[in-house]
Amino acid sequence: MAEHPAYPVGLRLTGRRVVVLGGGQVAQRRLPALIAAGADVLLVSPEATPSVEAMADAGEIAWEKRSYREGDLADAWYALIATSDAEANTRASAEAERHRVWCVRSDDADAATAWTPATGHSEGVTVAVLTTNAKGRDPRHTAAVRDAVVEGLRDGTLVAPHYRTRTPGVALVGGGPGDPDLITVRGRRLLAEADVVIADRLGPRDLLAELPPHVEVIDAAKIPYGRFMAQEAINNALIEHAEQGKSVVRLKGGDPYVFGRGMEELHALAEAGIPCTVVPGISSSISVPGAAGIPVTHRGVAHEFTVVSGHVAPDDDRSLVDWPSLAKLTGTLVILMGVDKIGRIAETLVAHGKSPDTPVALVQEGTTAAQRRVDATLATVGEVVVAEDVKPPAVIVVGEVVAVGPRVSNPSE
Repeated sequence: MAEHPAYPVGLRLTGRRVVVLGGGQVAQRRLPALIAAGADVLLVSPEATPSVEAMADAGEIAWEKRSYREGDLADAWYALIATSDAEANTRASAEAERHRVWCVRSDDADAATAWTPATGHSEGVTVAVLTTNAKGRDPRHTAAVRDAVVEGLRDGTLVAPHYRTRTPGVALVGGGPGDPDLITVRGRRLLAEADVVIADRLGPRDLLAELPPHVEVIDAAKIPYGRFMAQEAINNALIEHAEQGKSVVRLKGGDPYVFGRGMEELHALAEAGIPCTVVPGISSSISVPGAAGIPVTHRGVAHEFTVVSGHVAPDDDRSLVDWPSLAKLTGTLVILMGVDKIGRIAETLVAHGKSPDTPVALVQEGTTAAQRRVDATLATVGEVVVAEDVKPPAVIVVGEVVAVGPRVSNPSE
């Protein structure tokens, strides 16, 4: 007789009786999914693993501490047979056949009436993979296919847009410090599903090349400002495209709320009645130093780190940073957007008590192929920045942590 492939189906087990025979490792792996499906689970087994026992103690399953006996499957909708007693497994499988109960056997798949697929989940979708050739079952291959599909859905490399449930709106996505692999899984998925992407120059630009041809990519730096301020023009662009029923991603470098003006955009969208999702990103304030071999904290060296903006000088009336207080801290100081002001910043810190010998590192284009690290001290950093032609974007780290780790000049080393 010809072999036929299994017919795939999703069982709705909420409130329905499921019997599990055996409380070992197989049950430990399968029970969580049955519980999550809302099944009324009865475990029949003389003993169980600590994890399975904990499920019973928590009331997630009922447990009868005994061996299988005839009649256990009579009222079941589904059965999992996984005992170490081959003879009991055979009898239970025969009972399941008589009562038309779908039955999975861990010891002999060919004797079962159902197989458990390799399953995974992504954003409300369950991916289930079964081998179609009964004689060529390869559980490792099946699991690998499952993993590839789920990972592709999660990171956006496998594009599967929503249609019925798709809601127009804006997602403020933190793209991380620059390396495209450092965007979050959710951020990458939303990027893959976007109709319009409004991107900062510090976002992970390599990801834009992966977008489908129909996606409109807008460089935020090139939005015509006219009578508007730059940020106001960007806000208006977000609103305009969202009101056209499009899915819009505002792709930012780092995290939207770390000197990213994310809250300003969120307020503008809220006032316009536009739904908005915020996706946190890895901030360059910790990731870039780490990529260059610098921990922002280290036992016995720094118990704190402070992140400040250096886009205005300490003597500028617009500055909101208390530089004299920062000079008194013993922890790490991380300065963003401060390359052109670092000379005056260093002078201010020294003038208020910071040692001129305090180590300083400047990490330019952190986490990208162009990353480079330049070291100095507070006494020399102003001259070093000019001599080494350090350009933005660069993260500046001030403190003893600069000297504790191995020097890393670029991600490939």
